[in-house]
Amino acid sequence: MKRNKTPRSEGGTPAIAPSGGKRMGAAIRSWVSYYGSLVLSLACLIAIWFVAAHAVDDSFRFPMIEDILGQIGYSLTDMHVWRSLYITMRRVTVGVFWGAVIGFPLGVAMGFSKAVMYTIAPFINSLRQIPTMCWVPLAVVWFGLGDGPTIFIIAFQATFNVLLSTVVAVQDISPDYYNAVRSMGAKTLGTITDVVFPSSMAGLITGLRVSIGSAWGAVV
Repeated sequence: MKRNKTPRSEGGTPAIAPSGGKRMGAAIRSWVSYYGSLVLSLACLIAIWFVAAHAVDDSFRFPMIEDILGQIGYSLTDMHVWRSLYITMRRVTVGVFWGAVIGFPLGVAMGFSKAVMYTIAPFINSLRQIPTMCWVPLAVVWFGLGDGPTIFIIAFQATFNVLLSTVVAVQDISPDYYNAVRSMGAKTLGTITDVVFPSSMAGLITGLRVSIGSAWGAVV
């Protein structure tokens, strides 16, 4: 009959598991340390900017930091700025959404099946080599002026970001997982739903993060 052994520290004394209060305190200290460092960095940047701007004493070449902060405060009260921000956020969200809708299934299929990879990869690699800005004239012709061309460019970038991240995530799945589900009688569909899709979520999230970052460069 086995006895439950009490965890012991290196000195041989019983190890005490950290309580919920200690874990909460550690999380708070980590949060304060991270954001405190961020605030300190911004404060140092503002101080350096303030000294340098007053040393140059030419607002045309080097604007004063207090003028910039004042304009930021004024912009927060301007409804035109908020409307423009809403339009920008809508374009980014819709473009990244369609990029995920197109790129994620293709990435899963290419990562899971070599036949699909060999069939689609040449076309994907060819399209990826075309600079994004080269699509702007065609996007304007296809979708006209307005949100259409911008959303197309963002979706075009996001598709490849999500696709490539998903392919890597699927190809990194250990063969042991496939062997485990197949030993329990899973077919191709069951393998995809129980192993491939859950494991590919990390690639999807990574692709979305990269896509949102790159979308700000194309939203203009």
